[in-house]
Amino acid sequence: MGYEPNAKTAEMAVQLNAFMQEHIYPREMEYNHYMDDDANAFTYPSWFEDLKQKARDAGIWNWFLPAEYTPWSPGLTNLEFAPLMEIMCKVPWSQQVFNCSAPDRGNMDVLAKYGTPEQQEQWLLPLLDGKIRSTYGMTEPLVASSDATNLEVSIVRDGDEYVINGRKWFSSNIANPLNKFMFVMGKTDPTASRHAQHSTIIVPKGTPGCRIVRTYRVLGSLHSPGGEGEVEFKDCRVPATNLILGEGRGFEIAQGRLGPGRFQYAMMFVGMAQRCLDLMCARVQQREAFGEKLMKKTSIQHDVARSRCEIEQCRLLVLAAADKMDREGAKGARDLISMVKIVAPQMCETVASRAMQAFGGKGVSEDLPIGEIFLHARFCRIADGPDEVHMSQLGKWTIRDAPETDLIVHNVDN
Repeated sequence: MGYEPNAKTAEMAVQLNAFMQEHIYPREMEYNHYMDDDANAFTYPSWFEDLKQKARDAGIWNWFLPAEYTPWSPGLTNLEFAPLMEIMCKVPWSQQVFNCSAPDRGNMDVLAKYGTPEQQEQWLLPLLDGKIRSTYGMTEPLVASSDATNLEVSIVRDGDEYVINGRKWFSSNIANPLNKFMFVMGKTDPTASRHAQHSTIIVPKGTPGCRIVRTYRVLGSLHSPGGEGEVEFKDCRVPATNLILGEGRGFEIAQGRLGPGRFQYAMMFVGMAQRCLDLMCARVQQREAFGEKLMKKTSIQHDVARSRCEIEQCRLLVLAAADKMDREGAKGARDLISMVKIVAPQMCETVASRAMQAFGGKGVSEDLPIGEIFLHARFCRIADGPDEVHMSQLGKWTIRDAPETDLIVHNVDN
């Protein structure tokens, strides 16, 4: 079985690499320095929309959307999109330029898969056009949200409206100036079975009773222009037509959203780790210490070798997950999807750490993307479900599906 890009993907990769070289890499440090300045919090550089327009004009736009979602999709399978996602993520913020960034990626998938024609007209089309952005509100401050059955935000029907009460936090992208709505997952029927109590509803930003309590730093970063924030709902009323799919379908929606999202997310870490390794290799060929190039040091050689092995292993695992998703759907590939969620952020964190060590002081400075990549990888070992949840689930499936065997060891007399 091979995962070499087909002719279509190879041609798109050439186009994407050329765009990255011409428009993204030259702006990389300028963007990073702009975002590091608190005076610019939750804004974009003046040239950013022009860059998005260039990408749109070039046709490098919404490439993530699965092939079945016509007429909006470019027609790529998960396996075809995977190497393209890796290229984009060598500069993490470029995903926004190509309208392929989270959480909008998953939210567009939800609307394309489950939205009514009216919901698609109002929310999906502007997202697809890159005119607005969005949030997915799941995590709550008062409960262990890694177990989504704990979610307590209430969503109660009242005539032609739903009334929402409670709090969400770690609501990514909530402070983005383009953010116009959030999906809120909450409890509509506490008496239903465990996985049928929750629903998902659209809450337009600025709805009375919906208030951003605060934004906050994550590992020292505001994560501008999107940010993480805490949101309060106090008798917040939205039309009943804003409900997605129907009452009690929240878990179904969440799983449908997270399947392709976790594979794309894992490929992001492959791209970021590869960028760190590329930078590391360039550095150790240039710098000398104690009378010889760093590349001559055995410890450096071993770090480079380990990093290359780990990136390639993760890349192949993600491609295997993408291939299985194409053949069997997200449910059929759930074991591999859990694996990539566990493996990819840890791999990227480790490779970035080695690259920082090879660069020394510059490696942890704002002059390189390595430090930001390291922090993002560490944060994402918690975001979208902590490692431990995925490992526990994967362990249960593995034990359940293991073949029966006779474990009795018989003593043999010599």
